[in-house]
Formats: sequence, C-alpha cells, structure tokens
Amino acid sequence: MTEFDSITALESEAASRIAAAGSSKELDDLEVEYLGRKGKLTQLLRSIGDLPPEQRPLFGSRVNQAKSAVEARIDERRRRIASDEARERLKAEALDVTLPGRFYKVGRPHVLLETMAEIKRIFVGLGYQVVESPEIEDYKYNFEALNYPEEHPAMDEQMSFYITDRYLLRTQTTAVQKRVMERQKPPLRICTLGKCYRYEAVDATHSHTFHQVDCFAVDEHITFADLKGTLVQFCHMMFGPDTQVRFRPDFFPFVEPGAEIAISTGGGRWLELGGAGMIHPNVLEGCGIDSEKYTGFAFGLGIDRMPMIKHGIDDLRLFMEGDLRFLRQF
Repeated sequence: MTEFDSITALESEAASRIAAAGSSKELDDLEVEYLGRKGKLTQLLRSIGDLPPEQRPLFGSRVNQAKSAVEARIDERRRRIASDEARERLKAEALDVTLPGRFYKVGRPHVLLETMAEIKRIFVGLGYQVVESPEIEDYKYNFEALNYPEEHPAMDEQMSFYITDRYLLRTQTTAVQKRVMERQKPPLRICTLGKCYRYEAVDATHSHTFHQVDCFAVDEHITFADLKGTLVQFCHMMFGPDTQVRFRPDFFPFVEPGAEIAISTGGGRWLELGGAGMIHPNVLEGCGIDSEKYTGFAFGLGIDRMPMIKHGIDDLRLFMEGDLRFLRQF
C-alpha cells in the first residue's frame, strides 16, 4: 500500500465511523482521534519528511484535503445529531396541556399564631398597647409583686418549673404588670401574649405549656363595669355577636373582687376562658401607684381554648402534635 493509499483508507474509515456516530460525544471523540494533535491524519503530515522531495507537496496537499473532508463530514453529522437530540429533549420535556393542573402546597400560619394575631388586632383596636415579656421570669414579678402569700399552693415547686431559686418559667403572663408599672404611670392599657408553663397533668383541656393573653388597665374611676364591658366586647368580636359570656365569683391573689370568665358552647355547656378582677390595691401600691386615686382591672385568658371553641376542636393536644392533616384545615 502506498502512502497515498493510506490517506484514502483513513478517510474512508473516518467517513464510515462518522456516519455511524449516534451522539455529539462520539463525534467529539472521533474528531480528536482523526484531527487532533496526535490524530491519525495529523500523524501522516509528520511523516512527510520520509518521502522523496518531489512527492512531498502532493502528499501534504492530499492529507489536508482528507482532513478537510473529514472535518466537513463531522460538522454535517453534528448538525443532524444536534437536531435529533433537540427533538428528543423537547419530546421528553413536553407538557401535556390536557392534564389537570397541580396545586402548589402553600404554607400558612399555625392556627394558634392566627388566633394570637386576631387577639392583638382586637385589643389594639380597643386602645391597648401590646408589649413583650420574658418567658424566664423573676420570682419577684411572677409571684411576689402579685400579692401571693407565701403559703399559696402555686408557690410549691411542684406547681412551677424553677431554673434557680430566683428564676422560673413564668406561670402566667400576669407577671408583666409590675414590669410595666415600674416604667410607666397611669393611664395604662396594656396587653401581652405568650407561653406559660405549669406542672399540670396533660389532658384534652390542660397542658404543661399553654398560651395566655393578659390585659390590664389602670386609670381614675375604672370600675368592674369597665372590665365586664371590655371582656364582653372581646368575646363578641372573637366568637360572634351572639356569644353568651358568664361571670362567676372567684379568687386570685392579685385581684379583689375576682371572677371566672366562661362562654357558652351550646347545649347548656360552658367553657372557662380565664380569670379576671379589679387589681388588688396591694399590687398598685407595690408599683408606686396611689390606690386611693387610681383603680384598675386585669384579666388573663387561655388562648389555646379559643380556636377550640371557634372550630369545634375537643382536644388541645392536637395543636402541638404537628400533624399536617389536622393543621391544614385552618
């Protein structure tokens, strides 16, 4: 076989393999194999020095012609493969517009957060200032400032979660009263919301961790009628204008007189929302407020029970279990 025959053979071999290539990757490999720096056709040019001088120009021209032909075949085949690959890709990515649409799963606030937002909206509309208070509370604010006697059952460690002898997880958001009264003087209309912690047996209506809204107002000439009017207005705005609200005498160390608030859930049943009353003079005096000049009321309501009433839920433990099948209903 002459040198010129080897060129023809390589060109024919390359043409056959190019025609059989099925992907862009195969073509890239063939291009390197025949036309690269160490490619088969390129290597023929390096052997040109072994030929007689009179054959060298013709041999070099023939190799370059073969390289151009192979390059043209590769380009042509690449265009066809690219077209086929694009068609297959479009086919694979095609959308069937006749199929029904798919709904995106959109996040939403937890039902308790929605309830707290509604509570804030109502009390801000009634003229209250919403404040924050710490969950890790000083004994002084949680009990002492609220007129608790030393022998009160709530003082027992089994009723509270103590962190040190002085600090505990707050048992009630009412602890905010002295914190605010130390910094501000009457008139006051304050609202706070948050978690509270008590050593409780967990059941359908009780938990060791629960949420509470606490409000208090201090001004001249405030009476129990103002307290009742505020709570009735809140219940009507939260649960509907036909909601029945019941007040019954009750005792809390930080109010005098005190009352239990409950609302009717139908069928002669009542569900307690919390406690309320006129702020005890000892609490006012302990904060440097003249109890002869100023009076005030305070109330604390359980937030967890509010969506139970609104949505007919019979077990508050469902709120904290994280079951999306339950939470997506609200």
